[in-house]
Amino acid sequence: MTQQAEPDAMPVGAEADTAPEESARAPKRVMHADGFGAAYCASMAGLCAEAVIGGTIAVLVMLAREHDGLPHNVAVIVAVVLGIALLAVLVSGFITGVAVMPALALARRVARRTGRAERLRWYLGAVPVVSAAVVAAFGGVAALGSLAFAPALSYVLWWASLTVGLLPATLLAAVAGRRVRAGRAKGLVRRVARDGALAWLAIGVLGAGAYGTGLVKVYEPPQLHASDLAGRWTDGHGGTVELNEDGRAVADGLDNYVWDETGKDRPKDCDGTGSWKAVKQDGRIEGVALQFKTCELSRSWNLGGTQKTPRIYHEIGKPGSGKRYVLTKVVERKK
Repeated sequence: MTQQAEPDAMPVGAEADTAPEESARAPKRVMHADGFGAAYCASMAGLCAEAVIGGTIAVLVMLAREHDGLPHNVAVIVAVVLGIALLAVLVSGFITGVAVMPALALARRVARRTGRAERLRWYLGAVPVVSAAVVAAFGGVAALGSLAFAPALSYVLWWASLTVGLLPATLLAAVAGRRVRAGRAKGLVRRVARDGALAWLAIGVLGAGAYGTGLVKVYEPPQLHASDLAGRWTDGHGGTVELNEDGRAVADGLDNYVWDETGKDRPKDCDGTGSWKAVKQDGRIEGVALQFKTCELSRSWNLGGTQKTPRIYHEIGKPGSGKRYVLTKVVERKK
């Protein structure tokens, strides 16, 4: 009895012979990672490390300089640190998107156009170009908002600072992208975070050692008595005020900053006689209160400077602008 083959049946040998032909005809789709995600993460990690290290150095330097004081409440300190950390992550992502990745793309494009391999010099040349474009764009927007251009030196300083800050992040992003394309994608971001943390700890230990041993001293406002405030104070530009021991004050060309119709703080000369008194907190003099009815000046001045060269000042301009009107006491040198 003969066995009949089914119509759809196919010999085993024929299936083996035709399989390679069918697989050869099927298009092979191979995914090549471009390393964009790894480069972005590496840049953010590098910028965050720069921010943490730079912020720590700034705090250490600020402690030795005149400042308004640091918060003592633990909850406030924790909240400020967390807020700054979140802000650093957000800003690092923004800077990576608008500056680092364009610099990376520009370097790669120039390398392809010239037919050469990607080298360190391409990234070193791309970062200053992108930094100049970013400063020009944001400087133009700021000029439109204020209807005035900043001094040329300001743009140069911003360009130089941005270039220095972007170089490490751009090089890290380039290395991360290259490692992904080469199939070695792991470990770079983790190493950046580890090395950044070690550098931060080293700087913190050095700073704590410098302040702990007394090599550098934390700034403290001068400790003055009410009698020490009496005397002549000058702004260095012709404006003076004489504080007498009986509480009288005589102003000559003292600047009284008032808001004008354009919303800006403009100086206005104040002349005449008024009064003054020391402002105390917890038994310690923290400043001076001056009042002149002739020019409608009534303001409290904070105490700063050093024991040998005390200063009084108050903030001018918009709140948080950092601008101050400062008076320095004229110290008569004994002959």
